[in-house]
Amino acid sequence: MKFRPIYKTKLGKAYAADSLELMSSLPTGSVDLVLTSPPYALHFKKEYGNADQGKYIEWFLPFAREVARILRPSGSFVLNIGGSWTPGVPVRSLYPFRLLLALCDEVRFNLCQEFFWYNPAKMPAPAEWVNVRRVRVKDSVEYIFWLSMSDSPKANNSRVLQEYSPDMRRLIKRGVKETRRPSGHNIKETFSQDNGGAIPGNLIQCGNNESNSFYIKECKRLGKQIHPARFPAELPRFFTKLLTDPGDLILDPFAGSNTTGAVAEELGRSWISVEMNASYAADSELRFRAPRIDEGMAAVAGQKTLFELPGRAG
Repeated sequence: MKFRPIYKTKLGKAYAADSLELMSSLPTGSVDLVLTSPPYALHFKKEYGNADQGKYIEWFLPFAREVARILRPSGSFVLNIGGSWTPGVPVRSLYPFRLLLALCDEVRFNLCQEFFWYNPAKMPAPAEWVNVRRVRVKDSVEYIFWLSMSDSPKANNSRVLQEYSPDMRRLIKRGVKETRRPSGHNIKETFSQDNGGAIPGNLIQCGNNESNSFYIKECKRLGKQIHPARFPAELPRFFTKLLTDPGDLILDPFAGSNTTGAVAEELGRSWISVEMNASYAADSELRFRAPRIDEGMAAVAGQKTLFELPGRAG
């Protein structure tokens, strides 16, 4: 019996299933981008489930091996992983770094680049060390690892350019003289060339407090449970533009409320989302009822056909 999507859209399919089982049914080399934020190894258990720090790597590596198998040679794996604290003491856990080393040493991924997600809306935690004893500061940054099996995955930073700063716009207007800085950098006239925008850095700033989003409003109106750890749309939007072309296939194996799928649909990419919690998976369809997605979605010529998945019904 085949896996059955819990819902479909023009470009994607959402499944309520075990992502390890579903990924094992995908053809080798069939996915262009795996973009996900799995449950973190937090000290306190969350309602959506999260693995213990000591067993996190052992738990995650089977998923990583399937990701490595299903990626195209030009494909990428973008992993958002949050930090954690050692139980009982104000000392940081090393599990994100141990996981990264295991992904590169055991699964043989390449680390293309590390990114940092700065979330200004993040709550100060743990309260014991930050608010009560005041021996630590608010932890506002999470890790994002861009990985691939190839050392040259598909990427194009011209698709994620940012607006020039006022200083840069003035520099473009007046031009620069060739000079050599004490640092050794050669400043040439081409530095003042208008290339359509500034190349972004690897620090991405965005909050995950989407209190006024269509998804949140509809969940409240319909009495649905709001997913407590939602992906901010800006993160999948940035990496979707940077690492894929229209028509490419994106997979999120820990989809939650399926922000990744909604962004992929908006940008004309095919997508597959997998979420084990059937309620979260079903309710994520609300994201595709938003007027901005229905009105902004355009047909993309040459879309890849989504294959049917063998295996059990999810």
